Amino acid sequence: MKKRISTEATKSVRCAIYTRKSTEEGLEQEFNSLDAQRESAEAFIVSQRHEGWQAVAESYDDGGFTGGNMERPALKRLLAHIKAGKIDCVIVYKVDRLSRSLMDFARIIEIFDSQRVSFVSVTQQFNTATSMGRLVLNVLLSFAQFEREMISERVRDKVAASRRRGKWSGGMPLLGYTVENTKLLVDEIEATSVRQMFELYLEHQSLLPTVRELNRRGWTTKRWVTKKGDRRGGRVFTRNALYKLLTNVTYIGKIKYKDETHVGEHAAIVPVELFNRVQTNLKRNGQSGGTLVRNKHSALLKGLLHCKSCGCGMTHSFSCKGNKRYRYYVCGTAMQRGWSECPAPSVPAGEIERFVVEQIRTIGEDPALLKQTTIDVQQRKPCRVRAIKRRTEVAGSSDAR
Repeated sequence: MKKRISTEATKSVRCAIYTRKSTEEGLEQEFNSLDAQRESAEAFIVSQRHEGWQAVAESYDDGGFTGGNMERPALKRLLAHIKAGKIDCVIVYKVDRLSRSLMDFARIIEIFDSQRVSFVSVTQQFNTATSMGRLVLNVLLSFAQFEREMISERVRDKVAASRRRGKWSGGMPLLGYTVENTKLLVDEIEATSVRQMFELYLEHQSLLPTVRELNRRGWTTKRWVTKKGDRRGGRVFTRNALYKLLTNVTYIGKIKYKDETHVGEHAAIVPVELFNRVQTNLKRNGQSGGTLVRNKHSALLKGLLHCKSCGCGMTHSFSCKGNKRYRYYVCGTAMQRGWSECPAPSVPAGEIERFVVEQIRTIGEDPALLKQTTIDVQQRKPCRVRAIKRRTEVAGSSDAR
């Protein structure tokens, strides 16, 4: 009897050590923060060796990942191994190393409980199997989340103060500049290209012809390499990309923060007179700002129609002749890159909208069809909607012709 009790008392407990650091700063050191966290956890496991605790060989280290979400590779791997029954206990240096979000932490603990996995914090010892342990855990996590929110507020305030003083506070690199020691420095070769883009727009008096000329020359958006070594940018220009470049006040030596504009510390690469002429022309042409445009013309099918030729979403547009406005739905590819990329014709907005409304009215007048459509929607299998869409594309193409 005594022998059996001794065997049960020394049952092996497989312990996984999870470590995390929010930034990559200092991780290149021989002994970094992750190593310190792991060493403390290993020492704790040794102190519990009489209970059969043993550290698993695999490491679960997330260096450079925030605790505000669960998008962390080592955490995902840890949870997968827990679900596979490979771990009996998870050990962290502090609770906020596992998560700084109450909602995420609740999800993680739920996974632990379902697999009967215990959780231990080296510096804040408690047992999650007891109600008191859970209370202490939730209190500690509440403070961790509060600290994260305070840090976010301080960062936002710092960015706002930096922008108001004209400092570059980070973000995607701009064509025409390089970033060194958090300062914008002029890249003379790219700066020349940027000035020519402004001049080309004034020459062509429209975004699409300018985009075609830029693509003919082989000019692309800014290329850069991230801190992790990933290559970004270098894409062909679209109308929206060109519009954002032409309206960026950074090129005249200013910094924008929300609705405020301040004089920047960096050098301008576009003359103010040239920049203002471009803005006047853009305003005259009615450019509305790409993705931020509101549906002010009541385009009923905005975001719903797709081009039959290339599958791209169709954009609502209009033209004016005298006092009359003509509305159309135009292929997004043709709108951004020109009709040489997609020859699909534009579709009169009024006609295609009336056609779709009639199809919907037909569904409402037929009880059997309405019932089936309701079932399709509830089951997230909109067969009837797809059928209407196909008929809409066919009718739209025939109407345009």
